[in-house]
Amino acid sequence: MAAALSAHGWDVVGFLGRRQGLADAAQGVDVLVIATPDDAVAQVAAAVTPCDTTTVVHLSGSLGLDVLAPHPLRAALHPLVPLPNASVGAGRLASGVTFAVSGEPVAREIAESLGGRVVEIADQDRPAYHAAACIAANHVVALLGQVERVAASVGLDLEAFLPLTRAAVDDVASLGPQQALTGPAVRGDWATLSRHLDALPDEERAGYQAGAALATQLAQSTSSTTVPAAV
Repeated sequence: MAAALSAHGWDVVGFLGRRQGLADAAQGVDVLVIATPDDAVAQVAAAVTPCDTTTVVHLSGSLGLDVLAPHPLRAALHPLVPLPNASVGAGRLASGVTFAVSGEPVAREIAESLGGRVVEIADQDRPAYHAAACIAANHVVALLGQVERVAASVGLDLEAFLPLTRAAVDDVASLGPQQALTGPAVRGDWATLSRHLDALPDEERAGYQAGAALATQLAQSTSSTTVPAAV
């Protein structure tokens, strides 16, 4: 975040780490960003002496503004993009991604300065919003970890399956999830799903069953009678 903002006209004056004093962190700055894990945001905010002219911003997707008490100026800014490291993250933050904001207008100002698309998310809606974000990124990565393990059991690597994943995501973008869904769940090939479970080790079955259940739910929700191409 600091690298992205520095490259887009913001003056980043410094950082404070875990073992540094936080009491004066809001002094002499217009914006104080709390970039910690969610469970630490309230504790860090409480350790900072409030300043009437400084907006305190957290980057959590799931938390509301109440965790920033007792600061008078509060905002939330959550980028809808994975940030695996500083260099990749800085580029992605300025690539036109969506930012979920609430509170003081400086959150919108930051997002717009990075060329982002801004959406307002009310405090009561942030847990559900963030759940969707985690499903969209974290859960997909975890599923591909399962792909890698199961593929390895038959002597294949993850790379063999990534074009399938990329094509599926492209189809979702162009057709929507219901029309993009292919495979045994949408065709009602229950014996195939049963064979899959029989072939998997015990530790992989729960994850597969969860995915198959979601695919079945999606298949049953569509009114289309078109049989998708086989996968």
